[in-house]
Amino acid sequence: MSPLEKRRAIPTCRPWSLALALLTFVACVGPVMAQRPSGPEAHRREALTRGGDPARGAALFADAQRLACANCHSIDGSASKAGPDLQAIGDKFGRRDLVEAVLNPSATIAPGYGTVIVETKSGLQYQGVLKQSDARQIQIMGGDGKLVTLPKSDIASQSGTTVSLMPEALQAGLTPQEFADLIEYLATLKQPESALAGNRGMPRNIPILARPVRVEPFFTEDLRVGPGKVQAGLTGVYQVPGRTNDFLVLHQKGMIWKMVKTAAGETKSVFADLTAEVFSERGPNGLLGMTFHPKFRQNRKYYLKYQIFEEGTVATILVEKQFSSDFLSDSGIPGRRLILIKSVAEDHSGGCVEFGPDGFLYFAMGDTGPHNDPNGHAQNMSLLLGKMMRLDVDRADPGKAYAIPRDNPFVGQPGIPPEIWASGFRNPWRFCFDPANGDLWLADVGQDRVEEVALVRRGENHGWSVYEGFEPFSNQYRQAGRTFTPPVFAYGRKYGNSITGGYVYRGDKRSSFNGVYLCGDYTSKRIFGVRQENGMLKDVRQIATVPQGLVSFGTDEAGHIYVVGFEGRVYRMDFSEAQFDGETEPGTAVVPGR
Repeated sequence: MSPLEKRRAIPTCRPWSLALALLTFVACVGPVMAQRPSGPEAHRREALTRGGDPARGAALFADAQRLACANCHSIDGSASKAGPDLQAIGDKFGRRDLVEAVLNPSATIAPGYGTVIVETKSGLQYQGVLKQSDARQIQIMGGDGKLVTLPKSDIASQSGTTVSLMPEALQAGLTPQEFADLIEYLATLKQPESALAGNRGMPRNIPILARPVRVEPFFTEDLRVGPGKVQAGLTGVYQVPGRTNDFLVLHQKGMIWKMVKTAAGETKSVFADLTAEVFSERGPNGLLGMTFHPKFRQNRKYYLKYQIFEEGTVATILVEKQFSSDFLSDSGIPGRRLILIKSVAEDHSGGCVEFGPDGFLYFAMGDTGPHNDPNGHAQNMSLLLGKMMRLDVDRADPGKAYAIPRDNPFVGQPGIPPEIWASGFRNPWRFCFDPANGDLWLADVGQDRVEEVALVRRGENHGWSVYEGFEPFSNQYRQAGRTFTPPVFAYGRKYGNSITGGYVYRGDKRSSFNGVYLCGDYTSKRIFGVRQENGMLKDVRQIATVPQGLVSFGTDEAGHIYVVGFEGRVYRMDFSEAQFDGETEPGTAVVPGR
């Protein structure tokens, strides 16, 4: 390798979102010819008020002497280059978001497109987006689309960075009109209708309730801010079992706030501070999930899922901890580590842990990246990556901190970890159990085309990366004899690009929403209601929107549903004045009947 191959820059993306796989636009900069410089305000104003010409913008996008965007970004859905594929970028984001993505490329770095910095034992340094990593070698791709392969035996260090390599002043090389042309072209890039499966479970149009469910602030405080420091963002809200007014709010950085809410007001205190242990510096990592033991009132046990950085590697751990005897705080006793799963590319680790009605602990792992699951983790039945696991935390088998339930589907099968309950997931951010019938609902964050919702049952394979949603994705890891379970519901990019799973509403048996599964999208902030029949989509509605990035849902013992905004707010949904089968807005269409 020549010294010219050193420091290959790649594009990065904004804005970042937790869930859960959120790919956003960033322009890729090649040699930029100097023109009369202009401040960003003039460019922003031109793009947002006067608009541009998409044909001229397309020419700029492809011009290798000006912007060289096409070197970094594919626009055909192939995701074959270093940057995010932009085929549906006009569906995902409006003009204002596109403008800010280009003007402020370092605001945040999207999962899977952060810069990897590798230094060899001979002192050479390489930078690029991680495209492949296995036991023998890694591959990184620079902005020119060329792969550099490095044997792991030659690597002295490997790290990531949260700083974009894209120049901050792209607009300085463009006139305001040219900038507006580029933005206008990007806004025209939409997912072709012909690319959608047209399956009943993926309706082309989702009706919007004319009278939506109300989403109202629950806590008055912005919960990102703590004493002396600012946390990255919220990741969950949980009512303490048996204590109606007590809630725990999780932060990505590892802080857990205790919120006590009564008619007289609310109080906030530190329940536990895990910031010294939790790894959250890059990507969708951090403190992601919590659940309580079914016998919590007797044993005071609760469970956390989060990432750590150990021996130079990001890993996901599941930890058992305990409340104090008065149920007011964490006991301070060190947690008991149940399991550790190493990541490959620091992404797609899932984010949820829940006890099922059978008393066993379920948790899901994503494929951990890179994009396209190039190593076939989700279909590799010898790994826990891309799987749903089921554990008995009340017993311990020899050599384990837990026991394997005897009826797990792969017990006794050679080469398959007996922890596995189901397989074929990309990034299962949130799942839940329907308290009425035990159905396991799971929302899996998609890659480039769709987001999906599945009903998960014992031993099933849900298809990634052979399938994405209802459509074939890749035959690389397809194996003869395997069957795949399709999702119940999927949606394309015009409705969002990062699904957040929620709960089946059972708060009021008289409500038209009783039995409706609630989920939403982090980016579009839409909330959907889904009903199924025999594993197939019966109907779906857009029932509400939320003011902030929808990172999680919560519920309490009374069946109320809460919505968590990543930017620091917790909301409660009010179903009292809405009807799931009520009128929809003009121009929307219901799912066709069978």
